[in-house]
Amino acid sequence: MSDYITTYGGTHFFPTEPDMKDFHISDVAHALSLICRGNGHVKQFFSVGQHCIDCALEAEARGYSKRVVLACLLHDASEAYMSDVPRPFKKYLKDYAVFEDRLLSLVYRKYLGSDVSEEEQGLIKQIDNDVLAYDLLYLLGEGCEEDLPDMKREISYKARPFEEVEQEYMQLFQILTEEG
Repeated sequence: MSDYITTYGGTHFFPTEPDMKDFHISDVAHALSLICRGNGHVKQFFSVGQHCIDCALEAEARGYSKRVVLACLLHDASEAYMSDVPRPFKKYLKDYAVFEDRLLSLVYRKYLGSDVSEEEQGLIKQIDNDVLAYDLLYLLGEGCEEDLPDMKREISYKARPFEEVEQEYMQLFQILTEEG
């Protein structure tokens, strides 16, 4: 048995000893478009990739910097290599959190040029939590509309083919990483 996973693009990726050169945005976009939110406990398939796109577009609608918008798109990139673990369980997996933070830090350094600041992390977490409130309502029927945070854009929960989500993720990434 090996200590690596083989990614969609054919890279041997070592999740416990990651190397920045082994991160490929095409692997991230592909994997996240196929991983279901809520560990699959939702009314219909809705991918982590779509959630990341929604977070990035909400950050853009709020007028946040291009860097924060890109960080929102990438905020769950570690799940492309470690899978999605529900929040109530994740808090008991201390080693998981260490590896997740290390992976995400490498992703940010590769694609943003540096790790995110505390202030940027706060903005990313706020958007992630705000979008989660809508995810819980529309994908699980939990919560109530009176408690929903104000959003600058509407989120669509229409089921989409993974290829469409993967392509949109890649297009948004390319737009956000273009110079100028």
